[in-house]
Amino acid sequence: MGGFNKCKKKFAALFLCFVVVLGIVGCGPKKAQTDTPSAAGEKEGKTNNTQPAKEEKVSLDVWHLWTIENDGNAVSFNRALEQYQAEHPNVTINIDATENEAYKTKIKTAISANEAPDVFFTWGAGFAKPFVDAGQVAKITDYLDEAALKNLQMASANNFMYDGALYGLPYSSWVGVLYCNEEMFNEAGVKIPETYDELMTAIEVFNGKGIVPITVGAKDAWNAMFFQNIASIRTAGTELSTQALMKEASYDQQAFADGAQMVLDLVEADAFDPSCLAFSYDEAKIALLNGECPMMYQGSWLAAEIQNEEISLVKDKVVAVNFPALEGSAYNNQFLGGAIEGLVVSEKCEHKKVAAEFVAYITEAMAKESFLQGSGIPVWDIDAGDASVDPLVQQIVDLAYGSDGYVVAWDTFLSGADVTTHLSLVQDLFAQAKTADEFVKGMQALNE
Repeated sequence: MGGFNKCKKKFAALFLCFVVVLGIVGCGPKKAQTDTPSAAGEKEGKTNNTQPAKEEKVSLDVWHLWTIENDGNAVSFNRALEQYQAEHPNVTINIDATENEAYKTKIKTAISANEAPDVFFTWGAGFAKPFVDAGQVAKITDYLDEAALKNLQMASANNFMYDGALYGLPYSSWVGVLYCNEEMFNEAGVKIPETYDELMTAIEVFNGKGIVPITVGAKDAWNAMFFQNIASIRTAGTELSTQALMKEASYDQQAFADGAQMVLDLVEADAFDPSCLAFSYDEAKIALLNGECPMMYQGSWLAAEIQNEEISLVKDKVVAVNFPALEGSAYNNQFLGGAIEGLVVSEKCEHKKVAAEFVAYITEAMAKESFLQGSGIPVWDIDAGDASVDPLVQQIVDLAYGSDGYVVAWDTFLSGADVTTHLSLVQDLFAQAKTADEFVKGMQALNE
């Protein structure tokens, strides 16, 4: 197990990588042109008059999506919140947590009705862009001094930059990896896959033993989408994928059709449970945590739950590997992931400065706690003292350190109705209701 000092060195290199990559994948300007917080405030004549008197009681309504108590992000948030509340007894935080898929609808509805809470979780890039365009999100640097952001890796916040201004703060980056139950692989006498051919061999072996090879909850389309997204990375690469997502390149070309065909081939090979379109993400991950299914392709946040013996039967039995390499591909060391999750302040919040300082405090504290929990790679400079790094987390950090590129999940890069169309097309692949050509033509319709 690597020590934290080793990790800090790797983070430095990793963040340099994110600086390069996120400059490509962000929906905002490719190069941040933000004013310093104080300068931005002075330029617009801001007086921060939403700052209450020191002893004034303030109440903030906060929405997020961490509904499961043992979820790594939930643990991280709650620990950060406890610290904040101990240091800010005059601020009352009213939490409203909603499950992931329902949350997406709930926050969009609230924004449309001009009823956004004071502080809320959101994905950056295309997901939050309509909120910013509608004037519903406060420019957070108007309400923070430079000291509040001194530890933020600013380039990692690029997905929260719009028109050169910073509107939200991320807490960590995530990386998509293939989790493999090493014990189940050993018992089956099959190699943990490094190549796509080895993956297909493992699928055949586990099917022969009556074991579903890969668990996925395709009812929640986003985690089915992960397979199409990483397949397209293998066949088209992050640069072309990003160009298509930005409507600067066509999806209707062989590279994206090949990616869609990879998903169809996995379905045809019975890689997934035939009823996976009826399973949610939470239901699907139980099969991995219970040791019933040997593989799951998911974000780095799942490591915390895998290593939590209170909810997992596979602690220390799972390894994290890159999604298998495709023969002849130049993109085998590229990943799905990035710093896309964060908190923002509503423009209609009465106490924006208190809310912005709350967001800065929580996201920085979450960066540390998420790392220690194994649920994320921090995008703030953190001091974890003598804390050790979980070996599964260390594997993911090592993979991220050596990567050649990233692209964020497509449902967070796209915006509005494009997201629904994309997710529906992916579910059609899982249902074998669309061919690869029909999939790419459906995606290209978004760009025309």
